Amino acid sequence: MFKYSLDNKRYHTLNYYYRHKYGKKVFKVSLNANFSCPNKINGNGCIFCSKLGSGDFAGNASLDLITQFNEVKEIMEHKWPDAYYIGYFQANTNTYAPVNILKTKFEPILKMPNLVGLSIATRSDCINEECLNYLKDLNTRTNLTIELGLQSMYDETLKYINRGHDLNNFITCVKKLKESNIKVVVHIINGLPGETKEMMINTAKFLNDLDIDGIKIHMLHVIKNTPLADIYLARPFPILTKDEYIDIVVSQLEVLKPEIVIHRLTGDPKKEDLIAPDWVLKKFVVLNDINKEMKRRDTYQGSKISS
Repeated sequence: MFKYSLDNKRYHTLNYYYRHKYGKKVFKVSLNANFSCPNKINGNGCIFCSKLGSGDFAGNASLDLITQFNEVKEIMEHKWPDAYYIGYFQANTNTYAPVNILKTKFEPILKMPNLVGLSIATRSDCINEECLNYLKDLNTRTNLTIELGLQSMYDETLKYINRGHDLNNFITCVKKLKESNIKVVVHIINGLPGETKEMMINTAKFLNDLDIDGIKIHMLHVIKNTPLADIYLARPFPILTKDEYIDIVVSQLEVLKPEIVIHRLTGDPKKEDLIAPDWVLKKFVVLNDINKEMKRRDTYQGSKISS
């Protein structure tokens, strides 16, 4: 049995991490703090990003954050009345504002009952020194995690997807956060145009050297009303099949350090917004097939890391 799993998974599950850290069920409450994104303000943003800033399942931005939090908490309390919660600032870039504004967003959530941490999604080019100092302070008062989108380690890919920063910017940001003892979770996307299986595996392997704490692996979704959709509809590019995606994900897990927590292995698009691929709508089928492939290969997270 793999060391970091409670349910025969062959990778370091988030459920294992939460159970061992907190001793009970933990939920992330997705919040929309009505932030924007500098990449959208200064241009069209990342070509794949939805109008909701990759926060399609976050709370309703028209509601205050306390109401958003309580709506989710009330639903979860019926099944797990004694659960813990993490406030997840998900939509757009959640440090793209002066620190005095950030405090009005984060501090009220810190006071919510049974809250054990904050998870803040942002960009590596949106954490200046003043912001970093505030994050350091937050980290002394709660279990803080910063989620950063990398998507790919290749600058040519980052330029193509209009990421707005390069790899060196990302590396510098991660190092500053880790030097401050702040946990970092990184997002990567499989299936970006022009990338090979080897490139996708290399991106995962590269993250081992940055001492990250967790990873979210996504499949590229072609979403309506995005620049990527315009490109795809004008001249369709190859989209990974489910089997190709599973093969790549398992190969990525094999080269990731076992200590890195796997927060996500596939995404959750809204059916009405999705153009391709349709197989991503069957999330649990994909997850089950990943488990089956790992068992078929008799492999585990980190099994192909060369010593």
